Amino acid sequence: MTNFDGSAEGGETQLTTGAGCKATPLTQLTLSGRFGPTQQKKIDTMQVTETLAEGLKHEFKISVPASDLDAKADAKLIDLKDKVKLNGFRPGKVPVSHLKKVYGRSVMAETIDQTIRDTNSQIFTDRGFRLATEPKITMPTEAKEVEELLAGKSDLTYTVAIEVVPTIQLADFKTFTVEKPVVEVSDADVDEAIKRIADQSRPYTAKADGAKAESGDRVTISFKGSIDGVPFDGGAGEGIQVVIGAAQFIPGFEEQLIGMGAGETRTLKVSFPKNYANDKLAGQPAEFETTATLIEAPGETTIDDAFAKTLGLESLDKLKEAARERLVAEFAGATRQRVKRALLDRLDDSHKFEAPPSLIEEEFNLMWNSIKAEMESSGKTFADEDTTEEAAKEEYRKIADRRVRLGLVLSEIGEKNKITVTDDEVGRAVIERARQMPGREKEVWDFYRSNANALAQLRAPIYEDKVVDFILELANVTEKKVSREDLLKEDEEKSAA
Repeated sequence: MTNFDGSAEGGETQLTTGAGCKATPLTQLTLSGRFGPTQQKKIDTMQVTETLAEGLKHEFKISVPASDLDAKADAKLIDLKDKVKLNGFRPGKVPVSHLKKVYGRSVMAETIDQTIRDTNSQIFTDRGFRLATEPKITMPTEAKEVEELLAGKSDLTYTVAIEVVPTIQLADFKTFTVEKPVVEVSDADVDEAIKRIADQSRPYTAKADGAKAESGDRVTISFKGSIDGVPFDGGAGEGIQVVIGAAQFIPGFEEQLIGMGAGETRTLKVSFPKNYANDKLAGQPAEFETTATLIEAPGETTIDDAFAKTLGLESLDKLKEAARERLVAEFAGATRQRVKRALLDRLDDSHKFEAPPSLIEEEFNLMWNSIKAEMESSGKTFADEDTTEEAAKEEYRKIADRRVRLGLVLSEIGEKNKITVTDDEVGRAVIERARQMPGREKEVWDFYRSNANALAQLRAPIYEDKVVDFILELANVTEKKVSREDLLKEDEEKSAA
């Protein structure tokens, strides 16, 4: 579209989506304002011809008489007469004819823009359209045509192309059956959790002279790393403590410390992972000249009231209470994800319709660009994933289609049942984010306060969860007791997929 001040304006507005590695939160789709009903306004005489109606795509050719535009522009000028001050004229006494000479072009440009908005609004409302994307408007571009239009000498003729959201027939959620896996926190689970804490806090004592490092020992080392004999940035360290078997270093490093004694030097040969954060080092073979300065054996931590007090708790009983509460929250979170995933699968199965192609394409591009960037940084190929680029694209297009449809379904449910997210709920989410960054709370708060897109990303999952809760209130939810391993195993498998 060309504005009448001569500047260019883009066509479709892209759907804003979060830049997660895998995909967009579903309700980034559902919260877009474009899905809401348009506002109807009274339009004067005009001609509207539908030139295309293919599936969800529609195009219209609209013609508005120059006389209508001129009347609207004159009304604006009359209103302007009492507001402007011009040299040589008393306030409110400026002739409209003079105002037209001074402000005629800008007022006509404003009139045309408003007329287009009002006309489009009535077209869409009269036909019950809900837009999937912003309308793509095509205007006259020839200088002579634009000049005659601004001068009020020609009719306004333009075309508008749109893509609409299909009518969605919602399922009867009372017929849904959802299984809710439940894990009871046992005393053994609590004891195991406390033991893990104790193991992380265990003391270490120096081994006797001549003793060699074993798995589980803590070795204090100094090292210098090189690739093809050339040292690299960040490849040296002094007095670094390494617990053999804790997987704190790159694969293969810790195991080569086994058998070393204090004062001994070895050259450890390893390769950086292909997905290593530093692209220059990723996948590279390296050598580390390593000297062990101290070998320590792990001791045992006595789990009692004294140990609990080192963690800031009054007694062992209080520590057990805290550990149980943490496990309950952990299992509840995993259960919630399982139930939500099952519910979304049921919504997907129950709502099959054609999703707007442009939204699918946007969602696919977001995911595909993320996947390509991730593969490039890790040095992986599609062959490494036992697939081809064509097959991967087909799979991600299916995912994009599913996500767009689910987003529209959640939006429809929320709109029909007046589900909203309050400012207080968003505010609490901002506060929670700020708490996760101690010392930078004000910075986080200011960021969200001045960034509407960031706030939308916080609002979206809240909205999604409220819609899910609404459905679960109607559905038949049955509980099934499962083991901790079964609950978390499936969750891990889904995350790895």
